[in-house]
Amino acid sequence: MNKINEILQNFETISLSEMDSVKLMNRADTKFVFHKSQLEKILPKIQNYYKVLEVKNNKISTYQTLYFDTNDFKFYYDHHNGKSNRCKIRMRKYVESDLNFLEVKKKNNKKKTNKTRILIDNISPQIEEKHKEFINKSTGIDYQLNESHWNSFQRITLVSKQQLERLTIDINLSFYDKNEKQELNNVVIAEVKQEKKSRSSDFIKLLKYEYIYPLRISKYCIATATLNKYLKRNIFKRKFLQLNKIMNYD
Repeated sequence: MNKINEILQNFETISLSEMDSVKLMNRADTKFVFHKSQLEKILPKIQNYYKVLEVKNNKISTYQTLYFDTNDFKFYYDHHNGKSNRCKIRMRKYVESDLNFLEVKKKNNKKKTNKTRILIDNISPQIEEKHKEFINKSTGIDYQLNESHWNSFQRITLVSKQQLERLTIDINLSFYDKNEKQELNNVVIAEVKQEKKSRSSDFIKLLKYEYIYPLRISKYCIATATLNKYLKRNIFKRKFLQLNKIMNYD
């Protein structure tokens, strides 16, 4: 972490208020997964193309998230079975900003992601009536939801100087429920968020040069399958193999 923090000091900064123009709540996402040691090589090469979000003098932010699902894991299975229109529901704490949100994240049949959210006082497994109303309005369905699991990670947020693009880089990911905790040591999950998919991204072009290619992955689904080993996971087998390969990367 010290090395990554040192590298980030060379980036121009952007504030939360300046980020309003690149919220990209309706967007196309492209994800990449690689080893943390590769991030230390990549960051210096993109510092002239991106600004880093700085919150209260922190260039690396901490996120804590509580996910919800139904008794029969509908959200998990919708993703596993490749359903075109699907959603995830979560409460997320942005630690440095001291903000909490209830978020509904939907993906449509055009592979576009739309996120709606409201401010909440705190994260709780008990969903208040006003929060149920927001979820029902956002999804059009009265879901009966239960606590699924928590995750935590640290995030670097970069904003392109040249185009409408935001880049999130997640590190130190862990997830846990009442019975178990798992950590994805040394795994980096990077996500390029654009109005529409474009390979003109400076980050994507650099990763291609480094032989790092897109990998569709859901932190929620990987954690759910890991913590609930009885669930069907056929479609995720290749992703688990890739994660194990990255964690053992030398």
